[in-house]
Amino acid sequence: MWQAEVRVDLDAIRDNVALLRSRTTAEVMAVVKADAYGHGTLPVARAALESGASWLGVCTLDEALTLRRAGVTVPVLAWLLAPGLPLHEGVTAGVDLGAGSLAQLGEMIDAARRAGRAARVHLKIDTGLARGGATPADWPALVEAAAKAAADGTVEVVGIWSHFVYADAPGHDTIDRQLDAFREGVATAERLGVDAPYKHIANSAATLTRPDTHFDLVRPGIAVYGLSPVAGERYGLRPAMTARARVTLTKRVPAGQGVSYGHTYHTDRETTLAVVPLGYADGVPRHASNTGPIELGGKVRRIAGRVCMDQVVLDCGDDPVAAGDVATLFGSGARGEPTADDWAEAVGTINYEIVTRFGGVRVPRHYDGVGA
Repeated sequence: MWQAEVRVDLDAIRDNVALLRSRTTAEVMAVVKADAYGHGTLPVARAALESGASWLGVCTLDEALTLRRAGVTVPVLAWLLAPGLPLHEGVTAGVDLGAGSLAQLGEMIDAARRAGRAARVHLKIDTGLARGGATPADWPALVEAAAKAAADGTVEVVGIWSHFVYADAPGHDTIDRQLDAFREGVATAERLGVDAPYKHIANSAATLTRPDTHFDLVRPGIAVYGLSPVAGERYGLRPAMTARARVTLTKRVPAGQGVSYGHTYHTDRETTLAVVPLGYADGVPRHASNTGPIELGGKVRRIAGRVCMDQVVLDCGDDPVAAGDVATLFGSGARGEPTADDWAEAVGTINYEIVTRFGGVRVPRHYDGVGA
């Protein structure tokens, strides 16, 4: 018997990756950073590779090495690398590394010498996001240093890449400006003797809406998990995660009863309250107080009062709910339950944040579908 759980449908992951693969002639990198957006790195990675992905993308070196230790041999790119990390371990394991500055490239060269093999590097140009990557002014120096390192045999320049600011708003003028800057950066690299086999800039939104951005490789993230990067559009994606819990107890209370901390909710009649054992320690946003939707007993209800660390309360009126009944916070929506999009709208965030909050240590994660 279980109390609370997250379920992940691996068949949905497979279907989503197959759909993305059908939308491009480029290779597909399934992004599995942040424990696969809360869905579980290794099961998702294997399902994605079975369905047409040929690359995996992560943020950290540890994430990449976890994949290698599990026997994953496909190309893996790690791109968020602080100074002083043991990059030689990544080079030894054949992990691709993202370099957006001379300092980062220098650490990769040192790591290659220590590992006794060339570092596989993707040079990043900042085309407008103003986050990682070399600015256009610094780009030629980074490329020249990479070209020299390649000639010395310490670096193999595998890719040139960037990231969109606003591809989730198809038609936004930043997309074309960034695309022009990216093409110019690639042309500069080629003039300086660096012709990387993989150019990539397309995220989920661009993979689904802008085939002119696909180049050699696309990097879908949120779409792998069945959630749309574009508001109001579904694209045939299937949400893979369901979060649910069993009611721990119910009780009848009178009209005017304050509920949960601070009594920010009061009952307007005699009613049944149901306690659901999931709280902000498990992934429920505290901002969902008095607004988060939960399906229980065939109806979608709103959290009554504040979200607690370990539990929330639902006002169920006179409906026949009981301890042990299953309350679904979100799922695919196929059975009328709320979705991650519904939760995002309720608390003023994005669907990415909702799913990455769940599947932590206390709430077990289980898998459905082939290979589960």
